[in-house]
Amino acid sequence: MFSTELIEKFKSLPTPFYYYDLDLLERTLKTLQQYAHKYGYKIHYALKANANERILERIRNYGLGADCVSGNEVKRALEVGFPSQEIAFAGVGKADWEIELALRNNIFAFNCESIQELEVINEIARRLGKTAPVALRINPDVEANTHHYITTGKEENKFGIYITRLDEALEVLAGAENLRFMGLHFHIGSQITDLGVFKNLAEKVNDIQSHLQKKGWTPEHLNLGGGLGIDYQHPDGHSIPDFQGYFETIHRYLKPLPGQVVHFELGRSVVGQCGALITRVLYVKTGVRTRFAVVDAGMTELIRPALYHAYHKIENLTGNGPIQTYDVVGPICESSDFFGKAVELPEVHRGDLMAIRSTGAYAEVMASHYNLRDKAKAIYSDDL
Repeated sequence: MFSTELIEKFKSLPTPFYYYDLDLLERTLKTLQQYAHKYGYKIHYALKANANERILERIRNYGLGADCVSGNEVKRALEVGFPSQEIAFAGVGKADWEIELALRNNIFAFNCESIQELEVINEIARRLGKTAPVALRINPDVEANTHHYITTGKEENKFGIYITRLDEALEVLAGAENLRFMGLHFHIGSQITDLGVFKNLAEKVNDIQSHLQKKGWTPEHLNLGGGLGIDYQHPDGHSIPDFQGYFETIHRYLKPLPGQVVHFELGRSVVGQCGALITRVLYVKTGVRTRFAVVDAGMTELIRPALYHAYHKIENLTGNGPIQTYDVVGPICESSDFFGKAVELPEVHRGDLMAIRSTGAYAEVMASHYNLRDKAKAIYSDDL
């Protein structure tokens, strides 16, 4: 990913910064659309992964819709040109103003996550003289085999309508004059690398659809969410996720109804590998048993390792000495401010440039100003 010429250009830039390889993003989008189009699947990009405007513009140009989980994400999607009829609005805690915003802009669908939410949207839609298109987000109780913080489809997660309350939700829909039932929505977790999980999801969805049909309900749209993982250990060897295997698995086991449109919401798998966090070594510090490489990026620029001990490959772009072991840590006044423990790197010196890989998703978008730090800039491959 980093040529000698590119590293030389990095040396003159103030750090830390987010670097985006737009060529890789384009190749990823082409591959995604190739396999999605094979089966007629519709893709919505999940803005929560990365809401950088230039990234969003590239994604919009490939014809993807938008998956939003806040009113401001809906605004951002509209601002960068996503058609309102391509925007789905999910989220377990939609505020009244967010619902009003989405209704006034005639979005594609609300993915509803509780029975009370259905009642609130119906009430707001009635007040505005609107009919709200809604999909029921069903919690199918499928194990995602991923980190428990990013599992969203188990029985006791806060997300979705529990499958045991599906009939109750249908009764509310039947009596709600300002709601239009248009589909089902599922999302069971993130960073899923076991394709067998998606087989289990497809089979569970088939059962739920069969139950709905017996009760006289036929959803026009079926949204299976996202969750396809990326390879954090080998970002160059597997720079594009296995979209082929993912969609083939769904196609093999899912039984959509005649004429039903199948949707997906992919985020991390679209943008994760195109980004890197570039940081400079401030100090090298030796403890009793540990060498520390103190860099100028911190958990304010990438919180995933601190939040759930997520792994990111770390490279010393300018080091060429013997391999040594370091804890790579940031400047924030928290012991959890680290990027990697016992990382093997070419001998590190003050001023070395490091790349923290696979940060295109959930890095810039989760940045904070803790310790009153400035927001890191974004640098794009076509600008260098």
